[in-house]
Amino acid sequence: MAPNYVMMMVVVVVNLMIFFSLCFGATVNMVVKAGCRESCGNISVPFPFGMTQDCSLHRQFLVTCNYSFQPVPKLFLGNSTIEITKISLTGQLSVLRLFSRDCYRDGIRTNSNSPWLTLSSLLSVNYTANKFIAVGCDTYAIVRGHYRRHNSSISESYVTGCMSMCNSMDDGDNNLCSGVGCCKTSIPEGAWSANITLSSYNNYTYVTDNNTSCSYAFVVEEATFNFSKNYLSRLHNKKKLPIVLDWSIGKETCEVAKRNSTAYACKSNNSDCHDNSIGYRCSCMQGYDGNPYLEDGCQDTDECIDRKEDYRCAKDAICKNTEGNYTCTCPPDFTGDGTECHRDNPQRKIHNNVVTAVTVGVALLVIIICSWAYTGFQRKKILMMKKKFFKENGGLVLQQRLTEEEGNRIKIFTAEELEMATNDFDKDRVVGQGGFGTVYKGYLKDNRIVAIKKSKVIDHNQIEQFINEVIVLSQINHRNVVKLLGCCLETEVPLLVYEFINNGTLSEQLHDKVKASTFSLDIRLRVAAETAGVLSYLHSAAYPPIIHRDIKSVNILMDKSYTAKVSDFGASRLVPADQTEISTLVQGTLGYLDPEYLQTNQLTEKSDVYSFGVVLVELLTGRKALCFERPEKERSLAQYFISSVEKDYLFDILDDNIVCDERNRVQLKNVAKLAQRCLHVKGDARPTMKEVAAELEAELRLKQSWAQTDQNSEEVESLLQGTESLELGYKYSEHSINIDSIANHINLTLPGAR
Repeated sequence: MAPNYVMMMVVVVVNLMIFFSLCFGATVNMVVKAGCRESCGNISVPFPFGMTQDCSLHRQFLVTCNYSFQPVPKLFLGNSTIEITKISLTGQLSVLRLFSRDCYRDGIRTNSNSPWLTLSSLLSVNYTANKFIAVGCDTYAIVRGHYRRHNSSISESYVTGCMSMCNSMDDGDNNLCSGVGCCKTSIPEGAWSANITLSSYNNYTYVTDNNTSCSYAFVVEEATFNFSKNYLSRLHNKKKLPIVLDWSIGKETCEVAKRNSTAYACKSNNSDCHDNSIGYRCSCMQGYDGNPYLEDGCQDTDECIDRKEDYRCAKDAICKNTEGNYTCTCPPDFTGDGTECHRDNPQRKIHNNVVTAVTVGVALLVIIICSWAYTGFQRKKILMMKKKFFKENGGLVLQQRLTEEEGNRIKIFTAEELEMATNDFDKDRVVGQGGFGTVYKGYLKDNRIVAIKKSKVIDHNQIEQFINEVIVLSQINHRNVVKLLGCCLETEVPLLVYEFINNGTLSEQLHDKVKASTFSLDIRLRVAAETAGVLSYLHSAAYPPIIHRDIKSVNILMDKSYTAKVSDFGASRLVPADQTEISTLVQGTLGYLDPEYLQTNQLTEKSDVYSFGVVLVELLTGRKALCFERPEKERSLAQYFISSVEKDYLFDILDDNIVCDERNRVQLKNVAKLAQRCLHVKGDARPTMKEVAAELEAELRLKQSWAQTDQNSEEVESLLQGTESLELGYKYSEHSINIDSIANHINLTLPGAR
């Protein structure tokens, strides 16, 4: 019996090795370069394809992951509109494309389009997987284009097509495309372009039910398209159809490509080269799997575990994996060459039952151990990723700087806290969304309602700006500044946690007709005074002084009582004690940008004064700071305001909602004078924010005094000091700023960008 027990132990050990290999030994072959992203959404992006120049072989293999599609981003070929759904290392590319249509109503063409397809020199339409198909009752369709002969760079033209006829929309047989309601034909091998012409013999006039009838034509992956006669009237509901493309790694044959070892793309030592209709491609040798375009990309396949179709060991045989191959041997008490094993011991059945019971028991134990180990590994992996993101997002620097600040109340939140607060960033919690990020409404454990700012893009060059915003906000203690409660650095994109302001932005209040109608002069003056007070505080009371650098109506939030809350300090700069100006790369928003700062790159407190002047003009006029939909002379609000003042047209451009009250006219002139001084082309001629805040407070008190005494506003003298004339002696040139010429030297955003 001893040999039998030896046999039993051998089988147990082999099974244990298989289980442990599954849990710990199996590795996923690398399919991308080190440091490159492996996927876009749920689509794998193996090398030679890549989402950056460094991660792809060259520009013809560059793909774009478009994150504007949510919740799952979409993958596109280069900068084209060709959407990719699958990339295969066997040389195929699955894409989605629009299709041609030709529609008629009562015999008159109502809609027609003819999308075309042109591919690069390393791509062609797969002629075996795709067919040219036309659907319709009065239809003839032609596809023409160019194709390359096998292993030739010379292109030749081709033309092919088919005709589909039927008497009514109910004709045609489902799953049959033979000319009645549907026709199909093949396309030539190596086709790299396709231009479809679709037309009708009689404009559907002889087709019953022809009120609205359409013909369709397209190149499509044949396996995905099963004709249904419902398509005669409903195919327009589909937007795009799948096509299979062939791709090649090079234009040469394998023989020619191997002569240049540097350019030869089959980098793995365990790879083979194959000629195709375009040039050549690479694959892993039999017995290997992975990516042949990477060094060491093809790794040995363990046939004993994978049990592929070429696994020929007998059921009871012992399989041993070898490099690129495997061997089969019969166990003790069996005879044969491994592909066939015959039992020569009648007691073997008993022993097999014992072995099976032991193996199952051990397997269950191993599975439990593997599950426990895998869970621990995943937790450790997540923890390591959080530490990695924390470091990359400047967490160590921020911790050190916050520690140096006495009495700092900024909290560094964990990722779990913010995921719980937003219900794992549920889309129903989104309260604001712009080109650069999304704002979620969250509920903390202590029942506080917060706004959580999450950027869409990752730019590690902007981490310093993010840290700067946190530090600046942590130093500000002002009732009219949105309060920063903390941040989270454990996620791929840093998150900022603010107090929740629930009444939108100043821009929304001014540029929404309904809201603007109830936005009185009293409220506008108070908002202006509060905003000016914040800037005065930043310039004069904060130490060191702070220049906001991006004052605009979008960055001024409103609460339910219309109290102003200044936000977005990402571009702010701290002014050293011994300086009054800072040399810096121009950054701001067109329409609000100080022209002197734009020309000299010298950032001063007067740059904020200019931007505030634009906001003040917005409050007076209700117009946007920059609007390309207006006539050219009115596009820049500051320019148009100055021009109107010079021509004595001030009251023609002011908001009707505040001009209608005659008592406001003198005060509106006073505030306009202040805006005029703020918008002076020379910074030295502008008032300080402290002076601006004082004058606005005086105007606000005067307005309140009028309300209490009900005196006529014309009897009250202006509290604003300045010249009686509204002339600035300053004009913009319509072509004074060439945006394209300075695009590489300044960082500008359009109004409304958050």
